[in-house]
Amino acid sequence: AAAAAPAATAPAAATAPPANQTGSGAALTTSGIVYHDPKWNSVQNEQQFFSILEASLAGHPMAPKLLVLWRDFYNNYSRAVLGSKVPGADEKLVAQVQASIADNVMLQFKDPYTFPSFHQRMITPTYSYFEFGQRYVASLTDFANSVLGHRERWDQAAAQLAAGENVVLLANHQTEADPGVFAHMLMSVHPSMAEEVVYVAGDRVVTDPMCKPFSMGRNLFCVHSKKHLNDIPEQRAAKMETNRKTLIAMQRSLNKGGMLIWIAPSGGRDRPNAEGKYIPDKFDPAAVELMRSLTARAKKPGHIYPMAMFSWPMMPPPKTIDKDIGERRITNWTPVGISLCEELDVSKVLSGINTDDKEQQQKALAEAAHRASVEEFEALQEAIFNPSKRGPGTPYTQPWSEFQTNAQFPPTRHESGLPEPTSTSSSSSASPSNNGSPAAAAATGSSSPSSSLSRNGKGRGGSLVDSLRTILPKYLPSFR
Repeated sequence: AAAAAPAATAPAAATAPPANQTGSGAALTTSGIVYHDPKWNSVQNEQQFFSILEASLAGHPMAPKLLVLWRDFYNNYSRAVLGSKVPGADEKLVAQVQASIADNVMLQFKDPYTFPSFHQRMITPTYSYFEFGQRYVASLTDFANSVLGHRERWDQAAAQLAAGENVVLLANHQTEADPGVFAHMLMSVHPSMAEEVVYVAGDRVVTDPMCKPFSMGRNLFCVHSKKHLNDIPEQRAAKMETNRKTLIAMQRSLNKGGMLIWIAPSGGRDRPNAEGKYIPDKFDPAAVELMRSLTARAKKPGHIYPMAMFSWPMMPPPKTIDKDIGERRITNWTPVGISLCEELDVSKVLSGINTDDKEQQQKALAEAAHRASVEEFEALQEAIFNPSKRGPGTPYTQPWSEFQTNAQFPPTRHESGLPEPTSTSSSSSASPSNNGSPAAAAATGSSSPSSSLSRNGKGRGGSLVDSLRTILPKYLPSFR
């Protein structure tokens, strides 16, 4: 894997971003790295890292395969970080970030965490799984060429959340690092959105020992995909029960209001097309309809926004979709970006379609959301690779540069003059307990337009469980 994203990732008319720039003047640092197992405290270089890793895996039946995979992961991560030339990107940082990952993976081998239907991110006074993930993603992010698109729309969504309304993001999904990318792009302007967003998560991110520690730092609604329900037949009933509980948790959360939910309606990460280009995969009409239905049934008004994310060079997904756990991790130092499309006007999209033709309605809504995501993705990609398309006077800006002056990454609320979270858990770091429930995002002063999904009293007959039982078999998206 190359140290920086290959030039081929840029659109034909664009110029690849200048190499080895950090833009904000921020430096990477190992300050704040802590371990569950103190034996990792001595790690300063590659040799020390693998000495401890080999000892930790001694006797494990998968040790030979795991060591081969980890050497590959370490080597390409090292090339990416050292090749960035960012201040602080040195051998010690590489070794200690890798040690923090290995420390968490070893803990999952010894004491695996089971995700509930609604998982709340784990943050304690002694250990933050959120910062653990943010540090790793920051080390692979070229902030000088990364962008946040349409800040005014993010301001609008934040104001809606602060008013107790719900916001659903229909996003394309490109890498395992997407939650970290999302948080870094928003932290300087909307920290509550960056931290309190709830992701709809599929099987892999809550079962793969390499993914689980990163997932533990995020709020998740956990689902088992239809394609994996029968992988282990005796677990099918339990998986279906988890899915039922998840939908109930989603509806209850939306009824309370102030919920920001991120879902990938494509069902997984984008893969390259026949020309080798990455564009948002098609949205599953059932997944879009599920979110429209849950949002419309809620006791609070709701808003649906298509969203675009560019991140695939950071950790390109495998070209094939495999059920096996333990995929190869290739990493690159690369610019990234997120951008929000205009709020989806559901009534406008569905106008002119026979109200009895539910299938056509669902298809039209999914196509409208996907079309908006693709168009915004192309503009976002252009802004990342062509400096003339970003900056003052354009929809694509770099708000973190307003706050970072010789600071360290991951940027903290304190460095940006932002308030600290109001609640954390106080349990031990080895077995962190869940943080408080996600709060509404902070108000930004932007006005909130009327909701296109305002509560209208329709479809509320019967109990909540009965309603969800009706929509569960048909609308649960197939995550991969």
